Amino acid sequence: MKLVLASNNRGKLAELQALFAELQVTLIPQSDLSVSEAEEPFRTFVENALAKARHASAVTGLPAISDDAGLCVDAFGGLPGVDTAFYATKFGYAKDDISNNTNVKALLEQLKGESNRRAALVSTLVAVRSKDDPEPLIAVGRAVGEITEKPIGINGFGFDPVMYIPQLGKTFAELSDADKNANSHRGKAAKRMLVLMQESWF
Repeated sequence: MKLVLASNNRGKLAELQALFAELQVTLIPQSDLSVSEAEEPFRTFVENALAKARHASAVTGLPAISDDAGLCVDAFGGLPGVDTAFYATKFGYAKDDISNNTNVKALLEQLKGESNRRAALVSTLVAVRSKDDPEPLIAVGRAVGEITEKPIGINGFGFDPVMYIPQLGKTFAELSDADKNANSHRGKAAKRMLVLMQESWF
């Protein structure tokens, strides 16, 4: 089965390809099919993920899956949330991408001197069979941890080097790909999505 991934993020693609391998699903990034990025005007992960999945399916005519994810920091009242990708721009940095990690720099600056460093990485996956699918599949995963005072580890991307998971005693950037997928927000969401797909689509 071919499934369009409504994202141009290569890090997400690699993680989701590994997680969906057991279903023999081929994930095709939307950029390979000349799909433009959808607008994300909403204030919740699920609404934005649904908009992206419907857009990719409408353009390609294929089933689509989207991941809207972000960091929710307790000290900031749950922000940056859906604005995570653009978080760094609010503090004079360029938009974050997989290579520059300006989000991490901005986050550590804003949390300097803050004792409450609890945060959650949240991933909301939405899958649709068509652009008008009345029954989208929705799976949410959360990974709760603490923001470190400096980056630790060299694996992963995004906030992985500063997201410390107490029960593991490591940041996500210190874990192997397999261990990260087993414990991350995206890994948890993907496992739930696999169950939903097996129940509803296969």
